[in-house]
Amino acid sequence: MKTNRLYSKCRLLCAFFLAFLSLCANAQNGNITVKGIVKDNKGIPLPGVSIKVKGTVTGTLTSLEGDYKLNAPANSTLVFTFIGFATKEIPVHNLSVINVTLSDNNQSLSEVVVIGYGAQRKADVTSAVTTVKSTDFVTGPVSDAAELLKGKVAGLSVSSPSGDPNAQSQIMLRGNNSLYGNLGLLYIIDGVPGDLLTVAPEDIAEISVLKDGSSAAIYGVRGSNGVIIITTKRASGNAINQVDYNGNETYSQISREPALLTGDDYRRQIAGGTRQASYDLGSNTDWIKAMSNNFPVSHIHGLTFRGGNNQTNYLASLNYRYNQGIFLKSDHQQITGRVDINHSMLDGKLKFNLGLLQTNFNDHPFNVYDYEQQLKMNPTAPVRMPDGSFYQEPNNFEYQNPVSDIFNTDQPQTSFTSKYNATITFLPIEGLRFSAIGSYTKHGYLNRYFANFENISTIRDNQGGVADIQQGQSVDRYLNFSAEYSKAFGDHRLTLLGGYEYQDNNSFTTEMGNHNFPTDLFGYNAIQQGAALKAGNALMNSGQSLTNLISYIGRLTYNYKDKYLLLASLRVDGASQFYGASKPFGTFPAVQAGWRITKESFMQDQKIFDDLKFRAGYGVTGNPPRQSFLGVGLLGYGNYILYNGQFIQTLAPAQNANPGLRWEEKHETDLGLDYSLLKGLITGTFDVYQRKVTNLLYNFSVPSPPNLYPSTFANAGTMQNKGLEAVININAIRKTNFQWTTSFNFSTNSNKLISLSNDLYKATTPYFTTGNTGDPITTFTNIVQVGHNIGDFYGFKVTGVSPDGKWIYQEPDGTTKQYDQFNHSFNDKQVLGNGIPKYYAGWNNTLHYKDWDFGVTMRGAFGFQILNALRMNYENTSVTNYNRLKSSEDKVFGTAVLNKTVPLEFNSYYVENGNYWKIDNINLGYTWRKLKSKFVHNPRIYLSTLNTFTITKYKGLDPEVDRFGDTNGLAPGMESRDTYPTIRTYTIGLSASF
Repeated sequence: MKTNRLYSKCRLLCAFFLAFLSLCANAQNGNITVKGIVKDNKGIPLPGVSIKVKGTVTGTLTSLEGDYKLNAPANSTLVFTFIGFATKEIPVHNLSVINVTLSDNNQSLSEVVVIGYGAQRKADVTSAVTTVKSTDFVTGPVSDAAELLKGKVAGLSVSSPSGDPNAQSQIMLRGNNSLYGNLGLLYIIDGVPGDLLTVAPEDIAEISVLKDGSSAAIYGVRGSNGVIIITTKRASGNAINQVDYNGNETYSQISREPALLTGDDYRRQIAGGTRQASYDLGSNTDWIKAMSNNFPVSHIHGLTFRGGNNQTNYLASLNYRYNQGIFLKSDHQQITGRVDINHSMLDGKLKFNLGLLQTNFNDHPFNVYDYEQQLKMNPTAPVRMPDGSFYQEPNNFEYQNPVSDIFNTDQPQTSFTSKYNATITFLPIEGLRFSAIGSYTKHGYLNRYFANFENISTIRDNQGGVADIQQGQSVDRYLNFSAEYSKAFGDHRLTLLGGYEYQDNNSFTTEMGNHNFPTDLFGYNAIQQGAALKAGNALMNSGQSLTNLISYIGRLTYNYKDKYLLLASLRVDGASQFYGASKPFGTFPAVQAGWRITKESFMQDQKIFDDLKFRAGYGVTGNPPRQSFLGVGLLGYGNYILYNGQFIQTLAPAQNANPGLRWEEKHETDLGLDYSLLKGLITGTFDVYQRKVTNLLYNFSVPSPPNLYPSTFANAGTMQNKGLEAVININAIRKTNFQWTTSFNFSTNSNKLISLSNDLYKATTPYFTTGNTGDPITTFTNIVQVGHNIGDFYGFKVTGVSPDGKWIYQEPDGTTKQYDQFNHSFNDKQVLGNGIPKYYAGWNNTLHYKDWDFGVTMRGAFGFQILNALRMNYENTSVTNYNRLKSSEDKVFGTAVLNKTVPLEFNSYYVENGNYWKIDNINLGYTWRKLKSKFVHNPRIYLSTLNTFTITKYKGLDPEVDRFGDTNGLAPGMESRDTYPTIRTYTIGLSASF
């Protein structure tokens, strides 16, 4: 009995054991869900990594955040492949979470490149996109984010023609594209439109530049002039409880001062009989020194706090910037605080990102007219009289003591930017991604001005004190919904993106001005006390602007065997600027294709090319007018008339209706070649492009009647822009303790106006003039002609001077005329040069030796001319009541000093060769990487200079002059006398982590 019971129990136990083994076997042979995240060896998530079950076609791709999920047999092996990285095989072993780190075997191919509304691995990019990492930025006290890219990107011109601490960079990508449209580039900061001051330069991790039409077309009407995508430093969950500090101190000096006549020169001229004795006022004053700070020092300090884990993490930063100008009472102060928070929930399917930013500015601007005054001032005049008052000559026309202007004028300016943005990402199933981005940005400013009773406006003009207050605010709202689906099947990889976007702007401005105050004690704080208000002579105005933009976005990306690449996109935009137009919506398509030649069988045995990719792209982008309501007729208030004993303000036509108004369209074709040789020793790109801008907006004269107004803004012009760009990067030395990387970029651009008419609208002349010399010459400087390049100087051509110092002219037909025989008419003018460089080049070098690092950035521009307005105004000997340049005593063309009877004029003698090469940024640093400390990590000290040295034959202050010249960008290349001279800076900095 007991034996039977024991037998039964053993049989039951064996049955349970066999059932358990069967279940285990079924589990091992069945599928389980595996998920994880794929990163590089720096902890950066990798999007687009191919993950396949070994021996099958089952697979998936990682998302933009680097995570993945797929079903795989519990005993299978996953194969992770990504171009530029070593392939990795990992057995599943019944694991549900597998996180992978891939090691790069060709860094240039493995980089992730940010593109419009997403990212791609560099090997898959089929458009002209350049990305610059923070490690390669220009080092020093840059004024804005664009300065970080100087000399780094082929085809991108970044210039700083002013040393004013409140000035911003001038940026142009692949030339000018409009006559009356918008000129600015589109800036995207962490997925949201912004501007160069939205984020502190120290907070930026990388910047991508979308250069061609096919890459920018996804941004439609906002991308015509190019797109710059800024990615800030983000929380990642890898750094827990870390604090980073970065700070520097900078000394500034004028890069080059004008050589003016001194007090001793005046006395020499008096002794020689060329100047009246009354001009000796007994002093020796260096006016530029008198209005300058003795030792202008600027400083920047930044703290970054990081913490959290892979589920919830944060980054918070605080940056303080104070830039002191070289001139008295000119400075810029900025405080920026930013918080970035990430949270992941529902097993990684739902992700949140929250960003908060606050920037406050406190500035004191500099009046460039004061710089002109220091050029004019008599060097024998004192700054102050014996009684302490400022020296003035109120009877001398447009002549005033610049130091007095600075101290007797108060003009503080304050502004702020508040930005709140949030992103929600939902990953419901494998390969599908929903995203929503919302942003609310508010800008505000308050500008105040008061000139007291000691100011020249009261002493000379009897203004009795002048006050002005300007203030305003604008609110930008942005919303984007998108869905993206990615699928890998066999050798095919497909990604579909669709989205909707809405943004609007609401701006309000107001200004009030008054003068003739009973006292100057209160200034702008009691602006109502000015008597001009009661007399009806006060200034008062306000205005509001409301705009919105609605967009629909679609994109397809296809990859076959990592060999054949395709991207096609379509964007439809509707903008409020086209209210009243018959077609307010515009359609902007783009297509890109790539062929990775090294993937072909005939390239498998070669050992030279790691990667060779040919790409071609075509895209259409739009450009709206700067003004709203150009499609409808407008009435404006005019003069007052007396009617029934009362003055009534009239209404009169102010604009004709134009329902045919539409977008300016830029059609661009780009052909490119990307290459990597000898295991990444040499990498680079080569691009050729051609742009054709159609429907150019122009203000046409029209008959009235039948039109109510004598001019109409209409689309009728065509412009062409073409060029080439080349980049070569060489990792010349790659030793353990010594690395040297050198990079050279070169670009060309030519810009031509093809037509200025169509069947309906005809220009009265095939040209128009633009630019201005300023008084007393007061004439245009440039001409825009059909069939010619944008930027042409147009004036009188001189070939010499007579023995008595009078100009000798060359007529447009080549004949020579003496000064007294020359008509000085418009028909006697001709093209004297062009203010836009034909060629740009940059050369960057970075060296690392153990813990030392050294970098040099050099850049140059060639094939252009500069109108030297300083020489044009201050080399003429006919002017005696103002100071002059020392060169005014030189013989013109080596023949004779200019005759005193010859007035100031704009001619070819003052148009100079502008070619230059700048050794711009030099940086030397040392990092204590092996410091044995629990509290301080990787401290680094560095020295750097900006605008270090310039090689040029140009006689002016700096050949890096204004690239626009006017609001339309059609009068480039003049170095104005009313300027803030460029500066050279010397910086010492320190950074460390705690």
